[in-house]
Amino acid sequence: MTFLIAAAGTGGHVFPGLSVAEALIALGVERSEILFVGGSRLEAQVYPNEGFRFLQVEMRGLQRSLTPKNLTLPRVVVKARKRIQQAIEESQTRAVLGMGGYVTIPAGMAARRAGIPFFNSEQNAEVGLANRIAARWAVRSFGSFPETAGLASADWVGNPVRKPFWSFDRETLRPESLRHFGLDGALPVLGVFGGSLGAGVINEAVTALAQKGLGRPFQIVHLTGEEHFSSLEDVSSAESVIWRRLGFEENMTMFYASADLVVARAGGAVAELTATASPSVLVPGDFGSSGHQTGNAGFLAQAGAAITLDQQDLGRLSQVVKQYLFDPNQLAEMRSAAEQIAKPDAARTIARVILEMS
Repeated sequence: MTFLIAAAGTGGHVFPGLSVAEALIALGVERSEILFVGGSRLEAQVYPNEGFRFLQVEMRGLQRSLTPKNLTLPRVVVKARKRIQQAIEESQTRAVLGMGGYVTIPAGMAARRAGIPFFNSEQNAEVGLANRIAARWAVRSFGSFPETAGLASADWVGNPVRKPFWSFDRETLRPESLRHFGLDGALPVLGVFGGSLGAGVINEAVTALAQKGLGRPFQIVHLTGEEHFSSLEDVSSAESVIWRRLGFEENMTMFYASADLVVARAGGAVAELTATASPSVLVPGDFGSSGHQTGNAGFLAQAGAAITLDQQDLGRLSQVVKQYLFDPNQLAEMRSAAEQIAKPDAARTIARVILEMS
């Protein structure tokens, strides 16, 4: 018997899917009983590297501009549906979970034709196009926020985070994280990242902040993204700033444990920010599903866990960081607010429902 997880495209879909697989294994499912389905992007590397079976299908998303490529999309979807349905029949699949993104639609269609339960999980405050369509076939939809615009039927369970975040303990990890990055335990730490690929505009703003300083000593752990790292590697900072730059950090628990305040995009990372009770300055991107990062950031800001800063206002980043980074009381209030809305058990909640209903 097999459980099929359709998750593809960006880390915002791929890693939540991986976390549900980890939860299924923790609940007694064998690794060999989990089959991932996706395309040729990040998922084609991540799942096989983690030891999971992976079915690659031809797939692409709808182009939001007028293009002849969209005319061939139905053929691509049908072809992917047939291949997934074949895999469902061959492996005696018990249930299918779609994590949003382009592969969710053919996976939902295949589950419906095979007569097995289909579930879908939405990572953002506003439902993406694929989940909006696929929800009509779902026996249960899971949401990452109390309300998911466009997906009123979603149960608020949270966005699945990887296993190390299920029981994150900042106080225990903090000393090790400071050693990991070579930081001074007496100085506050600003953590910065723009997603798995980095974000050029955030990198530029943080570089200006590091070069100018804030008038008081502090430290920065800056995950630049691999493609941006070389351009920043030799840039000097102000004498009062300790600036650690890395292209990528594999162990993100070390990053969150080291940071007193985090500057980040507002995609899937918001689930990690709440799971780790990390105060944050969120800079929503204007890409992906319409307005989804703005909605994500708005929820955290309304709860008191984050400050939002529009991308065009990044010139104010130094001012905002200075206001919060050196104020322990404000940081403590933001940490408490993040804890109140955190759902670190989301992966196990989804896994339990799937097991119970299939």
